[in-house]
Amino acid sequence: MPELALGPLLRHVDDTTAAVWVETDAPCTVRVLHASTPTFTVHGHHYALVEIDGLEPGASVPYSVQLDGVEVWPPRDGGFPPSRIHTVDAEPDVQVLLGSCRTSVPHDAENLRIHGVDALRAYALWMAGEDEAVRPTVLLLLGDQVYADEPPPEVRAYIRGRRGDGEEPGEEIADFAEYAELYRVAWTEPAIRWLLSTVPTAMIFDDHDLRDDWNTSDVWRREMRRLPWWRRRVVAGLGAYWLYQHLGNLSPAERAADPLFAALREAEGDGGALLDDFAWTADEDPSRNRWSFARDYGGTRLVVLDSRCARDLGPGRRAMLDAGEWAWFERLATGDVDHLLIGSSVPVLLPTGLHYLESWNEAVCDGVWGRWAARLGERVRQGIDLEHWGAFRRTFSDLAHLVTEIARGRRGRPPATITFLSGDVHYSYLARVNRTPAGTHVQQIVCSPIRNPLSPVLRLGNVVASFALAGVFGRVLARAAGVPRTPFGWRVSRGPWFDNAVATVELRGRSGGVCWWGASDGAGERAGLDLLREERLC
Repeated sequence: MPELALGPLLRHVDDTTAAVWVETDAPCTVRVLHASTPTFTVHGHHYALVEIDGLEPGASVPYSVQLDGVEVWPPRDGGFPPSRIHTVDAEPDVQVLLGSCRTSVPHDAENLRIHGVDALRAYALWMAGEDEAVRPTVLLLLGDQVYADEPPPEVRAYIRGRRGDGEEPGEEIADFAEYAELYRVAWTEPAIRWLLSTVPTAMIFDDHDLRDDWNTSDVWRREMRRLPWWRRRVVAGLGAYWLYQHLGNLSPAERAADPLFAALREAEGDGGALLDDFAWTADEDPSRNRWSFARDYGGTRLVVLDSRCARDLGPGRRAMLDAGEWAWFERLATGDVDHLLIGSSVPVLLPTGLHYLESWNEAVCDGVWGRWAARLGERVRQGIDLEHWGAFRRTFSDLAHLVTEIARGRRGRPPATITFLSGDVHYSYLARVNRTPAGTHVQQIVCSPIRNPLSPVLRLGNVVASFALAGVFGRVLARAAGVPRTPFGWRVSRGPWFDNAVATVELRGRSGGVCWWGASDGAGERAGLDLLREERLC
């Protein structure tokens, strides 16, 4: 009898449709409510995405999962409320639960000491005891959902059991089977599994989903491509990302138009080669595929940008988004909404000194101070991760001008807020743009990590580097390298704080606020939830 290997994950949900994703341990037919679909096979693993239509707007519908007619979800001894599909109201209040950077290690004493309490798990345990009305509209995971270069102990043991000692890339993930195990470990902890089954999810990758510093520069790409194991890694990483994360980001219309999804469902036998070919092409020529996506919730628009794979890394033309990705984003980045949310795994608005330090480094790497300095600048870039929007200053400038046009009403009625949502840096903060047009608030919310805290020494180093030294030297160095001023100014108004955390952005009409939540210290298996910070957005 087939069983669930992973899932269910509730993915794209709108006013009348929902998508439920599962992995099973054998081929079968998967049924959710009145919809059913057969699994398809990739590298010996079996998947289905059940598309449910005809739902009522604003409904709350409990569901179960059947495999070949036998109910396998919810678990009989799960201890959690029923999984439910909450469809979107015509004019909903919106609550976005967000975070990034989550290690999937056990909750024993040693790992609690090193990694702290899992803030997402604590939120799930809290939510399980609350009324349905508190459930988020969407859970937005902003990168490093898995750590392919630093897998948890259970996955390292799995790797040692199937590969010989010394085989590259050591205890890092090598192929699709190991990625499948990595996702299984990340998403089967009972509280996390229940949360993912009942809150719609949207996800975008960051570097550790493949490898630290992924696509930092063209030099980095050339160095990695010389490694004999890298092609297998990037093919497995992007292929697994498409299956486990990207497919559920798509709307029903986008999935219907996706040729890979159609080919995998229609394939006779195993479709692994189809997925591998797609993944290699996506890495070789990012313009052939778009990982970015968008969702509308009444008067709120969420646009999530691929700020890793879509980069143009050519010296002198570096861009965070290639031309096709930018054109797609520009079509969606308009007014005539109450709130425009822009997701990017890496922050758009860093502490200003660090932003200018990154822009200086980009100019040096492009040769403004000569070849010797360019080589040194590349070592500095990779050594201290100077790879955020400030290091792609042309795209940052284009984005700043676009946001200013939206706020000034040149692209439709100005929103009440334009908010960047990001993670990556392993501390949380709120930054606000100075002197924005009356009525529109432009800001950056960063929430990182969910569970991967910096050590006290690294916390101090980040404060010094990001807020002290960078603030002193960033502008001076940038000016010396001929870097122009940014189109607008901003400041970090709250933070940084280094707790494991998730954040909730709550939007009602044309008002909004944000809260950061952390797990109660020492709570262990029954972690409580503490309010860390609360701020109004408008």
